[in-house]
Amino acid sequence: MIHPDLLVGSDTGDDAAVWRLSADRALVLTTDFITPVVDDARTWGRIAAANAASDVYAMGGTPFLALNLVGWNTAELSADLLADVLLGAQDAGAEGGWLTVGGHTVDDPEPKFGLVVVGDVHPDRMLTNAGLRPGQELVLTKPLGIGIISTALKRGAADEQTVSAAVDSMVRLNAAAATSALAAGATGATDVTGFGLLGHLGRMATESGVDVDLRVGDVPLLPGARELAERGFVPGGSGRNLEWARPQLETGSTDEVLVRLLADAQTSGGLLFGADPDAAEQAVADLRGSGHGAAVVGTVSDGTGTLRLR
Repeated sequence: MIHPDLLVGSDTGDDAAVWRLSADRALVLTTDFITPVVDDARTWGRIAAANAASDVYAMGGTPFLALNLVGWNTAELSADLLADVLLGAQDAGAEGGWLTVGGHTVDDPEPKFGLVVVGDVHPDRMLTNAGLRPGQELVLTKPLGIGIISTALKRGAADEQTVSAAVDSMVRLNAAAATSALAAGATGATDVTGFGLLGHLGRMATESGVDVDLRVGDVPLLPGARELAERGFVPGGSGRNLEWARPQLETGSTDEVLVRLLADAQTSGGLLFGADPDAAEQAVADLRGSGHGAAVVGTVSDGTGTLRLR
């Protein structure tokens, strides 16, 4: 039997559970970890922490507590290097206002790092991936292309400017994005991470019982991402995302490179939420004013989960 105060299922987001404590407070619990995406250990730690906290923000919550999760090759990697990773996570926590109170480490041939994150949210203001409504506009708060740029970086093909833009995006917390979503009266939201924009949006559309017209020319991309995609630096996960999304996808005349960018697997991606048109435009203006590469990217209508690329 599921406890009546444990809110589980598709309405509570992709990777989180929610426990109602009272009429005006619920706990959000989530976890995530990643392998290194950049060469600098402290930056990797900060990215991993931002990525792990993202589901709390996607539900309109505020993280306040975390535990470290570490897989470390103790035979080849130093304790000082691990300390840098933990300091990076501490940097993210200091910015986001949560406290990290320990964690667990295991020996692992491939290093991994992430967090268990606990946050809180008002049960009546919780954002869910089943909350899109016809007539809303879709707001995306960060540009796409992280997976492609990370793949190119591993192969020595990404230039410094492109990598810098990707890192700046990944270390950015989704705190301001969540605040803007709530201020805009959003009811439906998700973060855009491993399943790419098409994967996460496709699930939102299905769970919400709506169709979406995605204006592909308005979707923000990181500098250099399209050029790298044209050169073939597309990770395998992005290709699998696209195949998973195809049954509900109408691509129209959109070229295949751009379609693949829309399916690109993101690390520490932005939020995607629906709001009434005027509120969506105001949210984008506010987010751009704080340095986010946000944009209104589509329209929600009655339907059964179809994604139409325009």
